[in-house]
Amino acid sequence: MLGCNKDDDEEEETDTETETGEVDVSILKNSFYADAVSWSQDESTITISTTDVPDHKSMYFETSNALYEAYSEPNNPDFFKNPNRIESQNYTFKIPRYPSATSSNESTGYDAIGVTVNGIVFFNQNAAPGDDILEELNTFDQYEGHPQQQGVYHHHTEPVYLTETLGDDALMGILLDGFPVYGPVENGVRLTNADLDEFHGHTGATAEFPDGIYHYHITDELPWINGGEYKGTAGTVSQ
Repeated sequence: MLGCNKDDDEEEETDTETETGEVDVSILKNSFYADAVSWSQDESTITISTTDVPDHKSMYFETSNALYEAYSEPNNPDFFKNPNRIESQNYTFKIPRYPSATSSNESTGYDAIGVTVNGIVFFNQNAAPGDDILEELNTFDQYEGHPQQQGVYHHHTEPVYLTETLGDDALMGILLDGFPVYGPVENGVRLTNADLDEFHGHTGATAEFPDGIYHYHITDELPWINGGEYKGTAGTVSQ
């Protein structure tokens, strides 16, 4: 369930753009599930903390967990279950409140590059060294996620639990540089990589930012979420 994270003593903000033209992404606070993430902010930084435990069923929970569900997706005859299990984590993202493009684009790493509105981490399009991401696709559960060796549940591709419950065009989360991530549909059209730039995004109006903002989109093709580098200056993530 969507929850409101608004602090009683926090001044209500109505403007999303400053006098310098920077967009304030703190307005996304109410889009993040209050029971899944902790959100705080100061004048320049948003801090999001999450345990990274999904709120949907998965065969990667222990069988004694109420959210355990055996894999039943009929569309992948090559499916196999990896040996890992979902474990609670302690991720903290420090993200620019006013994201801006940079000419010194930082590569995304092998760990978390962003976080979904329901508190699950995004990984980039690469498998860990020595593994093949196209083989790993066959280990994804019915909601297109899986845990790695330390039990970190994550999405390399579309978080279908969110697109099924919120809509294909809805806000999915935010990357480490502060730019938001949206689903694969925009204005009724399912986007392809050809519709996006080298970072896997573009600038335009969204439901949350009607005056426009640079934003990423998930697509059905590699690299799925991000082009391998952040469009903006990345914040930090710790675990």
